[in-house]
Amino acid sequence: MTSLSNLVVAVTQRADPVAGRNEVRDALDQRLTQWLLGVGCLPVLVPNTLSGSADQAQQGSALLDAWLDKMQPCALVLSGGNDVGESAERDATEAHLLSWAASARIPVLGICRGMQMMAVWAGVQLIPLTGHVGVRHTLALEPIEHANSWPVSVNSYHNWGLASVPKHFAVLAKAEDGSIEAMRHNDLPWEGWMWHPERESPFNEVDMSRIVRLFGGR
Repeated sequence: MTSLSNLVVAVTQRADPVAGRNEVRDALDQRLTQWLLGVGCLPVLVPNTLSGSADQAQQGSALLDAWLDKMQPCALVLSGGNDVGESAERDATEAHLLSWAASARIPVLGICRGMQMMAVWAGVQLIPLTGHVGVRHTLALEPIEHANSWPVSVNSYHNWGLASVPKHFAVLAKAEDGSIEAMRHNDLPWEGWMWHPERESPFNEVDMSRIVRLFGGR
């Protein structure tokens, strides 16, 4: 597997209220940074507070643009955690990042909630799912996909799925119940996976090879 040679990657974080401390903490599973380091990425974590509140949208966009200008990330990972709509600041941050990535044609990987956010950004609604938390799914691949480029089975930790295929995206894989498990943009170097590659132990070499191809332009 080829390394990405210290590619700077912006990674979004979950927003977690902390009971008894009057705090909301940005947080990221250390396993995700380890997974990214394992393929040669240098993760740079995006603060959710840069997006500002609803009445500070313009200021927040300017701050996030300034952060992007300073950090100069070459790729973007929308991480898992939080349902879409649970944190207004996180939703605003990721929506702005997706618009920036689309304009700059930056590679993006959406993981679980990250894939859901990509769909919402593209105008698709989410629908509730059952039987997708704490289980594994065998991927049903679309005919255009090669089996050896995808994991055979994947973990599952989500309660929401996509109501339909977003415009300009193609479905790559589905779960046994027909819900979308993976998708790819038809023009941009973007993919969404509903599983958490960082929660596999050991990390799946197929997942790691796939992000290298996505972010490395191969």
